[in-house]
Amino acid sequence: MPSQKPRVRRVPVAMPEGAAAEQPWYRSLHFSGFSLLMLAIIVLFVVVLAPSLRTLVQQQEQITGMQRQVAAQKADVAQKKHDLARWDDPAYIEAQARDRLLYVYPGEESYLVMGAEKGTTATPAPTTDSGTPVSSSVQTPKVDWVQSMLSSVLQAGLSDETRSELERSGSTDSTDSTDSGSSSK
Repeated sequence: MPSQKPRVRRVPVAMPEGAAAEQPWYRSLHFSGFSLLMLAIIVLFVVVLAPSLRTLVQQQEQITGMQRQVAAQKADVAQKKHDLARWDDPAYIEAQARDRLLYVYPGEESYLVMGAEKGTTATPAPTTDSGTPVSSSVQTPKVDWVQSMLSSVLQAGLSDETRSELERSGSTDSTDSTDSGSSSK
């Protein structure tokens, strides 16, 4: 006959009220050797790989920035190739010569209108790229700039003075040469 196990009856037991409050929560945790080994491996993994991951993220950011720069430069190259290809068209070359250089065909007359017409509203005075107004009258310089430049080059090349000494003497010489140049004319 098969042996029968004795029946064990389980009865719920209540813990005393003061006993449960005395034990801290970490006392109820039980770690096996395997759990501690896995925890140590995870900590080691984080310590070893954290700097590498930071470097990886920085390199990915650099790669993205470089790719943006390459895309912008490719777009710039494409635009420049397009502009260069336009110069193969004789009509474009003619238009640029007429527009930029004010060229005309033999027999044509070119007029350059300066100032506003009387019948239209006043437009602002034309200015250069730096913002200085364009004069409608022809001006003659009061200084012989060729002589001034030549004397400056010769003085700087043949002198033993330092740069600061030349700049000081150049500022006084330029006023002297301006006075002498205007009196000689």
